[in-house]
Amino acid sequence: MTYCVGLLLESGIVMLSDTRTNAGFDNIACYRKMFVFETSGERALAIMTAGNLSVTQTVIAKLKQEIAHEDPERSIMHAPTMLQVAEIVGRTLNDVYVDVDRRMTHSDLSASASMLLGGQRLGGQPRLFLIYREGNFIEATEDTPYLQIGEHKYGKPILDRVVRPSTSLEEGRKAVLISMDGTLRSNLSVGMPLDLLSIRRNEYRVATRERIEPGDPAFAALSEAWSKALSDGFANLPSFPEASGGG
Repeated sequence: MTYCVGLLLESGIVMLSDTRTNAGFDNIACYRKMFVFETSGERALAIMTAGNLSVTQTVIAKLKQEIAHEDPERSIMHAPTMLQVAEIVGRTLNDVYVDVDRRMTHSDLSASASMLLGGQRLGGQPRLFLIYREGNFIEATEDTPYLQIGEHKYGKPILDRVVRPSTSLEEGRKAVLISMDGTLRSNLSVGMPLDLLSIRRNEYRVATRERIEPGDPAFAALSEAWSKALSDGFANLPSFPEASGGG
């Protein structure tokens, strides 16, 4: 399993992924799930992946192949809008999914996969898409300024409570890390290292990109501070009154 989350903010985009891939508890490995495509000053794109590894790796390989061929209709680095970038990624994902799923018809394995695409190109706005295996997609909006793929339920509550379009990039980085911390604590199929990236609005390049390794002191301090804040907040909650009477 995996967990990836992206925020679409007025100040830009924040994206975070884990790197754990498992095919059973005795077959756990580390694979990068965040892929960056950038022409500094013109466009910055990031794709995060979840699901069947053979599908997602093939999709990324095919996207890189089309970039190398410089085909303006099939290269995400030549597409004139982010919407067309999403359409290219969606078509590629669906083509690979259909092919792999057909070959796996007689097995018990799943070819399910999904992707988060975020970025901005010169002349356009920052945009964030969740792309499904069928090739269709949804887009983050002001009402829902974040998207998730993978094991998303444990990290969702903090995003619902604190993330707004007006959230700064720095606060956004903090929010996705706390969202990931909750997921790491609750699901063993999600694991470090983590890949964290931010793109500032109208810079058309990756502003920050880092890998957070197990034992990272800053992440450990953030996790500990969040745990303490939750514990203190719970202790300070008013008591819930008992119902009167009995039965």
